[in-house]
Amino acid sequence: MEEDRRTTLAAERTLLAWWRTGFTAIAAALALGRVVPALINHGTRWPYVVVGLGFALYGIALILFGTQRIHRLNLELGISEADQQPERTMLGLAGVGVVLGVAVIVLIIVQ
Repeated sequence: MEEDRRTTLAAERTLLAWWRTGFTAIAAALALGRVVPALINHGTRWPYVVVGLGFALYGIALILFGTQRIHRLNLELGISEADQQPERTMLGLAGVGVVLGVAVIVLIIVQ
């Protein structure tokens, strides 16, 4: 039982690393897609938008992959009734992260 607990805690730390990296990529997307073009004075905006969109999609993928990874591990370990609420919360938070990533994509595209 102690091994399962250590595995679960390690998986949670790993999930947080996936999310942290995903949100960092989304922040970089916003900076490259909106802030940098606003700071430069020439008309070439599209390269920054393309790279910003790439970072946003990458961030969303990281959040989804990390969440799917821990969800699969939880299923393999067998989630007890008491642990189902944290599982739902984790999935909800991942959903919010994806929605925020999509919102950044919209902010980058809409001028």
